[in-house]
Amino acid sequence: MRHYEITLIVHPDQSSQVTTMIEKYKELITSGGGIVHRQEDWGRKHLAYPINKIYKAHYLMMNIECDQDTLDKLNYNFRFNDAVIRNLIISKSKAITEPSIMLTNNNDKVEDKAKFKAKDKVEAKVEDKVEDKVEEKIEAKVEDTE
Repeated sequence: MRHYEITLIVHPDQSSQVTTMIEKYKELITSGGGIVHRQEDWGRKHLAYPINKIYKAHYLMMNIECDQDTLDKLNYNFRFNDAVIRNLIISKSKAITEPSIMLTNNNDKVEDKAKFKAKDKVEAKVEDKVEDKVEEKIEAKVEDTE
């Protein structure tokens, strides 16, 4: 059996049915004796160019190990599923199980946003304290001059 990386672009109106589609494809792979090594849902993203007047789509990626017959069945299902806008099947030399760059970038962005929010809160507190101290010093100087 060979290793493959499958990337799917799904119509944005069908985003709610993505989980059932993935389960259907996983069942097809495992029933043929294959293995799903990695499965990632990248979510909705902007397309590089419009496809059939669609500007956003739902991205999925799977790394699988299967035989040629199972791969042909998968490709046939992708071709005749109206929800799948585009598909890409790449042959790989070995199984890839670690998270992809796309998924780690998404996680990093979420973590960065959380860090920035926390940093903004800290900076706001520091600014408030600095303003209070400046006001106290100004009031003290005004009282000294009187």
